[in-house]
Amino acid sequence: MTTSSQETALPPTAHGGHPQRWLILGVICLAQLTVLLDNTILNVAIPSLTREMDASTADIQWMMNAYSLVQSGLLLTAGNSADRYGRKLMLMSGLAIFGVGSLAAGLSQSPAQLIAARAGMGVGGALLMTTTLAVVVQIFDDRERVKAIALWSTVSSLGFAAGPLIGGVMLNHFWWGAIFLINIPVAVLGLVAVAALVPESRHKAGDRPDLLGAVLSTIGMTAVVYAIITGPEHGWTSGQVLVSALTGVLVLGLFVLWELRIEHPMLDMHFFRNQKFIGAVAGAILVAFGMTGSLFLLTQHLQFVLGYEPLDAGLRTAPLALTVVALNFTGVGAKLVLKVGTPAAIALGMTLVSAGLAAIALLGGHGYGGMLLGLVVMGAGVALSMPAMANAIMSAIPPEKAGVGAGVNGTLAEFGNGLGVAVLGAVLNSRFASLVAVSAASLPAALAAAGSPEEKARISDAFASGLETSQLVGAVAVLAGGLVAAALLRRAERAESA
Repeated sequence: MTTSSQETALPPTAHGGHPQRWLILGVICLAQLTVLLDNTILNVAIPSLTREMDASTADIQWMMNAYSLVQSGLLLTAGNSADRYGRKLMLMSGLAIFGVGSLAAGLSQSPAQLIAARAGMGVGGALLMTTTLAVVVQIFDDRERVKAIALWSTVSSLGFAAGPLIGGVMLNHFWWGAIFLINIPVAVLGLVAVAALVPESRHKAGDRPDLLGAVLSTIGMTAVVYAIITGPEHGWTSGQVLVSALTGVLVLGLFVLWELRIEHPMLDMHFFRNQKFIGAVAGAILVAFGMTGSLFLLTQHLQFVLGYEPLDAGLRTAPLALTVVALNFTGVGAKLVLKVGTPAAIALGMTLVSAGLAAIALLGGHGYGGMLLGLVVMGAGVALSMPAMANAIMSAIPPEKAGVGAGVNGTLAEFGNGLGVAVLGAVLNSRFASLVAVSAASLPAALAAAGSPEEKARISDAFASGLETSQLVGAVAVLAGGLVAAALLRRAERAESA
């Protein structure tokens, strides 16, 4: 791997990578897993939080989105800080902050406290997400980097598999706060391993953190997603929703103008002149949109509509992640990228993700068989597309900007995650409200207020119909995004060749 003259050098091997690179990859994947377990465990706990904390659907969405939005706003600043002050230092700081935030979340007594704790955890998550991928780019050369990034991205799927299972077991034996406390021993173990094994690296002329840019991006995305979440409840043309949406768009516009003016921007807008970068950006947002939004809906479907307990629901979401883990640990995803090229791998992968979402919507309405097929197909698509897109983003950015590149990749994923939950949740709420006239804020409350078994059945059918519509919306978005991303990447490759 070629490094900048201003980049602190890592010990090379005959192949140009760090001599302990595979062991270090295992360590940073453990740190990455700490963040990802939290998100997937929370999905399984949605019904428990709804009942025990009397949380509304909007509360649940904010419990999920508070973490994602804070993390999204800080990822680029965290990447800049890692490049300038040291990637190992920022990685250890992220583990410590995330552990403290997990303790606060586990001891929360109200939805507001849990939302605030989740926002604090987002600060630690931002440091972790940027530094892990930046270290991968630093310690692996071009020959091995695609395979390393594939294994790194597989940890996301391992989190999807292990999170619901761990969450289901713990919810069957403990109170919901234990799902956050489980993060603490993992964070401590990660701290010890990072301190012992991960080498320090930094770009000596790294850019200053862009604090105003971080504030603007966080406020802008929060306002936009708030409008999406509250639209079905207050009406899309209500003053509250319109003011929030317009504020978000205006602030994000100011963010772009600020980034274009300053000497050390959080996000260099010149990256968006690179067609390879733009194609990877489009794909990364939409695959995260479809995957996270569908899991948010699927866990509710399994528990609320089909009647599974939390542990059973967790077991039934595992095939998606296990498919990704199996394909990437055997090297299938990386081999396909190298054989057919990044554009074709992304097109095929996102088509499979879309087909899986459609199968869940159309075949999984009244039983698990159709869902199983859709989950396996989605897993195959994610295994092919996610490593290809992460590698495309990182290869479009200079090595000395590895932290910034990781920040961009993480921002896109988290932005897609937040939009997936918000948009597909909004579609579900709108469809549900159009089919049954209920004033309750959640499905359990609506069922509790129902006056007869027939009314309960009608409410459950309406909720299932809303889930189906939401999944199909996600499938269309992912398919369109995949085709656009592949076309842009193919065009960029042809321009480079010419």
